[in-house]
Amino acid sequence: MGSPSDRIPLVQVRDLLHVGEPLPFRILDTHERLLLNAGQLLLDERQLDDLHERGAWAERPLVEAARQAQAAAAKKSQTAAALSVFDRWERLMHHFDQVPRALQRREAQGSAVTTFFTALQALVDRDPDVALFECMRQEERRFALYPFRHAVRVAALSLLTARQLGWTPQRCTSLGCAALTMNLSMLDLQAILAAQDTAPTRKQMEQIRAHPEASVAMLQAAGVDDETWLATVRGHHEQLGGTGYPHGHEPSPEARVLRAADVYMAKVSAREKRPAMTPQMATRQLFQQSAGDELAMAMIRTVGVHPPGSLVRLHSGEVGVVIRRASTGPHPIVATLSDKNGKPVGETHRRDSSHADFSIEGAAENAAAFPRIPPERVYGLMAG
Repeated sequence: MGSPSDRIPLVQVRDLLHVGEPLPFRILDTHERLLLNAGQLLLDERQLDDLHERGAWAERPLVEAARQAQAAAAKKSQTAAALSVFDRWERLMHHFDQVPRALQRREAQGSAVTTFFTALQALVDRDPDVALFECMRQEERRFALYPFRHAVRVAALSLLTARQLGWTPQRCTSLGCAALTMNLSMLDLQAILAAQDTAPTRKQMEQIRAHPEASVAMLQAAGVDDETWLATVRGHHEQLGGTGYPHGHEPSPEARVLRAADVYMAKVSAREKRPAMTPQMATRQLFQQSAGDELAMAMIRTVGVHPPGSLVRLHSGEVGVVIRRASTGPHPIVATLSDKNGKPVGETHRRDSSHADFSIEGAAENAAAFPRIPPERVYGLMAG
């Protein structure tokens, strides 16, 4: 057994421990048994409380090394540029998979989802148009990431729609957490289906139809008792008139918003068997399929006909990407990507599409000529 002087209780190193970040050292119990290894994530505050109750501690040499590393990092950050808002989006997208995986393994509580949603909400609040740009510009083709990035994008779009509807913060949180966990029980199947160039098999269809209730059961096992959250996950494939699944019930307002956002984001996402649909076409289809559903219409008003991230052709002949929704009216701000002949160029200009010379004539036909659009190019440098 190590000397008591070499043991530092967690309460004394709380400043080195951060929810959602890797541990800088390993944590042991009173019998020197390993509880968490260095590099593992702290998922929520409850996990920290549980460790304190078990008398958890860290080894002094490792704590001292962590403090030295923290001091060096702080000194470096004073001279390094701050993370941009785009860096923060990429980090958020990259790290989300750890939350549902921990829930699946019963290593985390539902509060880990709420913590993540709080971080997502802050980023959406930082710039809602950038949030939509990040949702629409889906340039990665790694289908293994699809279930996680889709969930984050649907949560962001659902949040913005709920705000459009004037819903309370608690209602927004319940909806956002439901979006993040709606497919908790079929994450691996989602990735397989995205990469699959054939229709789902009978066995896959059975899992698809069962996933709302299966996901609710997993959330309840993780301690989630928010009835709105659970009901939204359970009903996100139900439809007005009782034509959906798994029960053929009338969906709640939250479930209707979630379904609209889920369907919309699925349409603008590429699959192995089909390319991504343009946001303009996805909006048109949603309008046609949801006529009379005021909640789906609220989502359409949220994104607009040409949402940030969509490629458009201007009256000037230029091709550009929408970067800002109009404060009033249907005419967004566009950043050009081409010359007047539609040929890609490195120079970028901002165009107000309310001006006749730069009015939007439609979606860009040659989107393949602009495979990647660094957000810094069209928005400029934006501190996080």
